[in-house]
Amino acid sequence: MDQLLAMRAFARVVESGGFTRAADSLDVPLATVSKLVRELEAHLGVRLLQRTTRRVTVTPEGQDYYAKSTRILRDLEDIDASFNLARGKPRGHLRIDVGGSTARDVLIPLLPDFVARYPDIRIDLGVSDRAVDLIGDNVDCVIRGGPLESSSLVARRLGEASLITCATPSYLKQYGTPAYPDELKNGHRLVSYVLSHSGRAVPFRFERDGEKTEIKVEHRIGVNESNAHLAACLAGLGIVQTFAYAAASSLRDGSLVEILKPWRPAPYPFHVVYPQTRHATQRLRLFIDWLLEGFPARVSEGKPSTTTEPSNSRQRRRQAPRAS
Repeated sequence: MDQLLAMRAFARVVESGGFTRAADSLDVPLATVSKLVRELEAHLGVRLLQRTTRRVTVTPEGQDYYAKSTRILRDLEDIDASFNLARGKPRGHLRIDVGGSTARDVLIPLLPDFVARYPDIRIDLGVSDRAVDLIGDNVDCVIRGGPLESSSLVARRLGEASLITCATPSYLKQYGTPAYPDELKNGHRLVSYVLSHSGRAVPFRFERDGEKTEIKVEHRIGVNESNAHLAACLAGLGIVQTFAYAAASSLRDGSLVEILKPWRPAPYPFHVVYPQTRHATQRLRLFIDWLLEGFPARVSEGKPSTTTEPSNSRQRRRQAPRAS
């Protein structure tokens, strides 16, 4: 028995919740993983996993062995990494997951610099707006926008993006340009962003002078991927609320027009996260440090300036009539 390989196979079964996903993440046949775990159990003389046709559960002995063996695996990886770093060549495999528009407009344009610095780190980039299971899907880290929902994740803040409301000039010529958020309820066509895990449409959010409002109307089109969501707007299907960095080039060339600018909602935070149970490898630490150098400025493209308007202008806006 290759004990080190067996320990790694067992750890992946525990982390992924099954033999099939463990085999996929290790890129070995399912039969190999099953054989390694059986040999490890025979070597130790204890049952590490309880197997049924539907699920795999970890025994108390398996939990104890996992906690102790993963410390050894982390130490071995750190030892290898220290020698690679001493030679100036950090190496290994890094699996990253990121949303569609963030990949296209923020991360991928920055990546050539990371690749030039660390040519021996291999990157697998998963691009999707769906929520991934970092442990089960064997992902090292994810880059996501929005509030953090899980306390089991370690997070580093990467900056914040502006959300803007926009449409094509042809749409605005046909349906008119709304002056107030409530006007979206009166005959306008909205293209909603739909959460892939729940099918729920994200409401249009607005904020002015500390006053927040949400517009929830039945949408004509719902899209669950950020690049396609913006493409629907560019096709003239309706009004969208999207990230300023994603729409920046279209705003510059005039194919999109920002509307309701005084009611931009609060900035949207971005984080890079990884599980508390997953050891932060040297290559992951290098990647996160590199992200912190260039990501914040790129994701904040299109944020409004901090110039202060005259108080009499603010007063006139507060007195402006609101559409019913």
